[in-house]
Amino acid sequence: MTMVEAVSMPNEHVFVPGGENSRSFRNALGAFTTGVTVVTATTADGPIGITVNSFASVSLDPPLVLWSPAKSSSRHTAFNDATHFAIHVLSADQDSLSMRFVKSGRAFDDLAWETNAEGVPVIPGTLARFECRRSVAHDAGDHTIIIGEVLRAAHRDGDPLCFSGGTFGRFSKQ
Repeated sequence: MTMVEAVSMPNEHVFVPGGENSRSFRNALGAFTTGVTVVTATTADGPIGITVNSFASVSLDPPLVLWSPAKSSSRHTAFNDATHFAIHVLSADQDSLSMRFVKSGRAFDDLAWETNAEGVPVIPGTLARFECRRSVAHDAGDHTIIIGEVLRAAHRDGDPLCFSGGTFGRFSKQ
């Protein structure tokens, strides 16, 4: 096996992640465009929500999805302890819905929402929704990976809200 030296482009910043390079690492991660979701659950104090972009499909059979709350979030414990949750995929025109749950987990005032059979708040009108039962959680550095079994799902036509480089955008079909 031959070792090949990494080739870098003239304007490329090559670095080792960690310590003084944490901002560079975040910038590199920000180059990957993601969708935007709001995850909801129920606590003893009422409904709670959080905006996340760490959502991914895991398995079709059984139907599993994952998301990853930051341990530094004041809402981490509530979501880590939740037995059921809903993941709402936002459409391109729902950036204001995203922002209300960035600022506060208790942003349900003046918002249309319902409670599903498991007592989880669901927000109608999002691009897609996955109503889940917690399957397992894994420690993952400064985050927890929460895997949920999808009990019900819904979707509608529309364009997704995208996030890249610290800003919202929309997907453009070619």
